[in-house]
Amino acid sequence: MEVSFLGGPEPQRGVGVVAPFDFALDRELWRWVPDDISLRVTRTPYVPVEVSLDLARLVSEHETLGEAVRALGASEPEVIAYACTSGSFVGGAAGERAMCEAMTRAGEVPSVTTSGALVEALEELGVGRIALVTPYTESVTQSLEDYLGEVGVTVTGRAFLGLTRHIWKVPYRSVVDMARQAVVGAADALFISCTNLATYDAIPQLEAELRMPVLSANQVTMWAALRRLGAHAVGPYQALLLDRPSTHEVPPMPPVEPLPPITPVSPAAPIGPVGPVGPVEPFEPFGPVGAATPPGQAALSAEPLPEDTEGWT
Repeated sequence: MEVSFLGGPEPQRGVGVVAPFDFALDRELWRWVPDDISLRVTRTPYVPVEVSLDLARLVSEHETLGEAVRALGASEPEVIAYACTSGSFVGGAAGERAMCEAMTRAGEVPSVTTSGALVEALEELGVGRIALVTPYTESVTQSLEDYLGEVGVTVTGRAFLGLTRHIWKVPYRSVVDMARQAVVGAADALFISCTNLATYDAIPQLEAELRMPVLSANQVTMWAALRRLGAHAVGPYQALLLDRPSTHEVPPMPPVEPLPPITPVSPAAPIGPVGPVGPVEPFEPFGPVGAATPPGQAALSAEPLPEDTEGWT
């Protein structure tokens, strides 16, 4: 079959993604990505450690990140995203900045982390107070709160699940229930942490219910990475993805040419008088079946139909 007339495939720009070995939500990341951009995903090496601060440190070591970024280099990404919240906040604000610098050196392209993307998104929305939802243990959740305090963000309420494995299996219902528990006090927004926690379909529902922006780890990661390409993340009813008011002036509309004058139409000739209508013959009703039939009408027979219907179709 000849397919050269199709002219494709269309050129694709690449976003390289480094994720922890247990990351299971590749498909969720894709939901924020426009059609002309592709994700190139790699994972850090497996280590037999449960979700904890120790694991966060292991999957964010600079040597590990450098190897992952260099592996992605063959696919020529234009930006690198480290898709892990705990791995990017465990070293504090200075540690997050050092991770970006290490990835940029290894890949020679701009880099972003989930925790850095969160701070960028909060600045974009003008948010300084947030409610916090995590699937982590209390110690990992507290480490995230410490990181946010370091960058000037106040946590007004929080809820966490205390999980150390299988976070990707948490249903939306649990995410929504935690959000309702966390939103106390004067929060300006809600953040749902962990890139291994599904959130895409829960965000619009929570924003409508809570009347505030709702951010999630995967959402801010894709938003920030695509932003570095001059592209926009896609997603319905998500405050972070709405177009912001433009700062440039809109040029005035050009003047409209006036329409030419309308030529009047000549009046139609008057219609003459209509003559009188002749008398209408009275209508004679039909009589009963078998009675005399008016001229020109077929008589209706009262005889029964023959039982032999052979040959009917």
